[in-house]
Amino acid sequence: MAGFIFKNKSMALCLVLVICSFGLCLVSTHAELQRFEQPAKTEGTLSFLVLGDWGRKGAFNQSEVAVQMGRVGEKMDIDFVVSTGDNFYDNGLTGKQDKAFVESFTQIYTANSLQKQWYSVLGNHDYRGNAEAQLSRQLRKIDSRWLCLRSFIVNAELAEIFFVDTTPFVKSYFTNAEGHTYDWRGIGSPRTYIANLIKDLKLALSESKAKWKIVVGHHAIRSIGHHGDTEELVSKLHPILKANNVDFYMNGHDHCLEHISDTESPIQFLTSGAGSKAWRGDIKEQHRDGLKFFYDGQGFMSVQLTRNEAEIAFYDVSGNVLHRWTTTKLLHSST
Repeated sequence: MAGFIFKNKSMALCLVLVICSFGLCLVSTHAELQRFEQPAKTEGTLSFLVLGDWGRKGAFNQSEVAVQMGRVGEKMDIDFVVSTGDNFYDNGLTGKQDKAFVESFTQIYTANSLQKQWYSVLGNHDYRGNAEAQLSRQLRKIDSRWLCLRSFIVNAELAEIFFVDTTPFVKSYFTNAEGHTYDWRGIGSPRTYIANLIKDLKLALSESKAKWKIVVGHHAIRSIGHHGDTEELVSKLHPILKANNVDFYMNGHDHCLEHISDTESPIQFLTSGAGSKAWRGDIKEQHRDGLKFFYDGQGFMSVQLTRNEAEIAFYDVSGNVLHRWTTTKLLHSST
């Protein structure tokens, strides 16, 4: 898997580079965010699974969740998998050769239906280890499904998915690390990093012509789980999503499954952070406006898209459907 990525803001021409695995194309445009092309099915549909907070070498029902993901993935004929971060516990990877990568990923998600591209972002626990290791191409040589970057875009024809590195937004990780050490290499000044990321995200969202716009980050904008709302994202990210007609914001961080409808826009906040260890009974009672579903056990989420309809489903560790929600794009109505 080799190539060169050129970024030149004065150039209108895009250079397309092919990544060998899964037939993906990496596109570098005048914007800073790297873009990957993910073809939809020939019939014009798109389906994928969303999983977060999972990497525990199979413990805390991680293996059981993986089995059900494989079954649902086969039934849906999924195109790819999205990981919402906290990919390896408790403190990320120690380096590119850390056996935890194989023990928590390759040896766990073994179903044929899951041998598709995995698009991943970093979570706060990933930053507590060697964050650069997860971004390395070396891991793709070990398991070609793996693709993890700080922030990037996947163009899946029906939808554009904007992956956002949310951990540097959270001030407490810098001011009150609670004894943890974070790998901030590649971040530099958090203020500058966030400002540049916001600028690039605004531009990419405003230029998007996709039928569905999806943003993925590790931290929640809205949640009634253990961590609750992420105030930095409420103030900095939420207004951008509203202004650019984003349909879904998907995250992990809280170890639960959750669906909240925005009270200020059509945005749906979808938490899938139950890939292994869950937090039973850890629920905030306040600020429940728009809450449609909450489950404090293990599981995952599926997404099915056509040009006019989206269906979201949440599954528990036994593969039971806990919550299903559909919306039609033309009418902005839901059932």
